Amino acid sequence: MPQNFTPGTNSILEEFNHLEQEDAATAILPCNGSSAWAALLAYNRPFANPDDLLTISDKIWKSLPQNDWQQAFDSHPRIGEHKAKAATEQSLKWSASEQAKADPDAATKAALAEGNKAYEQKFGRIFIVCASGKSAAEMLEILRKRLANDADAELREAAEQQRQITQIRLRKWLQVPQEVK
Repeated sequence: MPQNFTPGTNSILEEFNHLEQEDAATAILPCNGSSAWAALLAYNRPFANPDDLLTISDKIWKSLPQNDWQQAFDSHPRIGEHKAKAATEQSLKWSASEQAKADPDAATKAALAEGNKAYEQKFGRIFIVCASGKSAAEMLEILRKRLANDADAELREAAEQQRQITQIRLRKWLQVPQEVK
């Protein structure tokens, strides 16, 4: 696949550009989980190339209010689990593959469950981390460090992790090389 994208090189993007507004939002929703993000991304079509889509995705994500971020957070299962509060089938498949390297032993799995519980009690939402390529021990270490954050700093960090996850999922959806901006 080419590293620099040019118009007309991605049939998925071309198809996305030609969908009806509601169908486009539905098609892109599993990449993020926020219906506002999906609707705004669909509204901003057409995209000349995948890079434009990725750039606009980031701008939209950063502009959304906290309740839209929360909707995206709710589309993820807890680290080490396979069910989410509100997720599409495709989103759950991606979550499973993103957490595939984790493969925690019993002690790490128990520590993650305990850490997830502490995180949820402190911040009122599940722990969000871009899990791709991370081991369970690495995610546990990140979780423990982030428990020291204050509420505002942690919200910003969770939103950044969601942005990274979205970038990865958009690239999977578009079938282009993985590279988080």
